[in-house]
Amino acid sequence: MSARYDRAITVFSPDGHLLQVEYAQEAVGKGSTAVGVRGQDVVVLGVEKKSVAKLQEERTVRKICLLDDHVVMAFAGLTADARILINRAQIECQSHKLTLEDPVTLEYITRYIAGLKQKYTQSNGRRPFGISCLIGGFDYDGIPHLYQTEPSGIFYEWKANATGRSAKTVREFLEKHYTAEEVSTQDGAVKLAIRALLEVVQSGQKNLEIAVMQRNKPIVMLDAATIDAHVETIEKEKDEEAKKKKQKK
Repeated sequence: MSARYDRAITVFSPDGHLLQVEYAQEAVGKGSTAVGVRGQDVVVLGVEKKSVAKLQEERTVRKICLLDDHVVMAFAGLTADARILINRAQIECQSHKLTLEDPVTLEYITRYIAGLKQKYTQSNGRRPFGISCLIGGFDYDGIPHLYQTEPSGIFYEWKANATGRSAKTVREFLEKHYTAEEVSTQDGAVKLAIRALLEVVQSGQKNLEIAVMQRNKPIVMLDAATIDAHVETIEKEKDEEAKKKKQKK
């Protein structure tokens, strides 16, 4: 039945679905896992980094990028689609600052990206963007924010969330372990993001990319040694918890 309605983006199926938008969401589900955690005074974004070919330049494979000095974005889905959205969003950030003499707010740039995505669900001869974005950063009042946009053009603000492959598993982990006390420090927020990714990333720390943003400070991409140190700490804590459970039994 659906085959008659899934060719054109502007045609609803009888049960009220835009099937091309749902297929775009499936493309997101096949992308690398991305996770975002909003702390008390920090925003942490982490992604599963696909292993690159031996002769490939690693710096050209990025799933986390800056839209402005205070706005960072991670995405899951089609990288080529992401590149177009990133370019448009960066130009909008610059244009806003030039015109209004104030940097964009997180909600403004998220609304802009979501509006652009929605436009592509309503135009003939186009297809939806096959990416989901996690957008984090600070407004000029110093309050951290974390937003997510979907291929349909919808957006929400979150304390912590995940998108991409196995997003449901990671989200359930975050719902179970996210507490205000846990993310009250930068280390706590970083550890929570890494722990969430390790739930689904097979090869551990080698395939993780973590970005940390603090107010009025340049974004920090954690190096392999720092990520290794966090992973070792997390594994020790897991071992201690397992021992305690055995002793109780």
